[in-house]
Amino acid sequence: MADVRLVVTAEGLAAVVEEVREASAYAMDTEFHRERTYFAQLALVQIAWPGGLALIDPLELDLTPLGEVFRGPGRAVMHAARQDLEVLDRSVGVVPTNLVDTQLEAGFLGYTSPSLSTLLERELGVAAPKADRLTDWLRRPLSDAQMTYAAADVAHLVELDELLMARLVERDRVPWLLGAMEEMVSEPRGPRDPAEAWRRIKELRHLKGKDLAVARAIAAWREERAIELDLTPRFVLSDLGVVGVSVSRPSTVDELRKIRGVDGRTLRVPLGQDLVDEVARAAAHPPKAITHASQPELPAELRPAVPLVSAWVSQLARDLQIELALLATRSDLESLLRNDPDARLARGWRAELVGEPIRRLLDGEVALAFERRGGLVLEERSRPGREA
Repeated sequence: MADVRLVVTAEGLAAVVEEVREASAYAMDTEFHRERTYFAQLALVQIAWPGGLALIDPLELDLTPLGEVFRGPGRAVMHAARQDLEVLDRSVGVVPTNLVDTQLEAGFLGYTSPSLSTLLERELGVAAPKADRLTDWLRRPLSDAQMTYAAADVAHLVELDELLMARLVERDRVPWLLGAMEEMVSEPRGPRDPAEAWRRIKELRHLKGKDLAVARAIAAWREERAIELDLTPRFVLSDLGVVGVSVSRPSTVDELRKIRGVDGRTLRVPLGQDLVDEVARAAAHPPKAITHASQPELPAELRPAVPLVSAWVSQLARDLQIELALLATRSDLESLLRNDPDARLARGWRAELVGEPIRRLLDGEVALAFERRGGLVLEERSRPGREA
């Protein structure tokens, strides 16, 4: 551990920023917890660059100086970065603009959501320390085992990126990766939309009419209070409690107390009375139009096409040796078939590989055929009057 810097002072962080901003590439990772909180609690930031490796303690420091590094020209190398970006955005106020994710790189080379330890072992022959899922990263002081594990997450990332990137260059897939990285960096981060919270509660699917109207309002109320109190929504009110309150529609806290799924946390003053008041408002002013569908339904005549094109896309992913989810998800296919204006398969490299062939299939210009050795293939469709 002699080569690993534990940074707990503003001066130490400034020195790290000064060194890293001169690097052409640097590796980053974070450790965080979010078991009981709405927002992830950042516990540690790891950063490695040529000649240095630092563990930065966010419990002791303001991390906004890292923004100078993130806005610089150096390439940030991360693994499975989506959640890390969320916590860094909240803690630093900005995320790296020049970013590459080794999990995505590996996906474009045929891996399926590989772990970092898998990639390090298979690509570099490096055995990473075994992770302890029960590690409390918020406790201080950090143990030597914790620091060793944290350092290992970034120690070889830049080397791994260089190896994977060289193979992507050979296969001419760098534009695909850059497109996927742009999608990740531009994704919305932060609190979810309270108005859409009800769609994540499976138990609400059987509700109708005023019960559903109240349920939508209570789910939004729960999400807003979770954000305000920085609590996981279920610690404000359980899913079962949302259903029970929506159907029973209590008018007093005593009535609220009798509903299954409502516990002491919800009944605390003034939370309990606030919930009762929200029930009354929702029951008195239900939305005029209520629909379970978050998107327009797929036209009935196109529904049989979904399994057909899904099978072809799966075959294409195998042929290209690319992770299927990076190429097209079922949601992507349905979005394309609905002609959604923001369909991923209608733009960029996915349009060329997937979107345009599917359009031609739907228009009858090509047909799907099965070959014993090659699987599903698209073939030009012969039509009457057309020369063979």
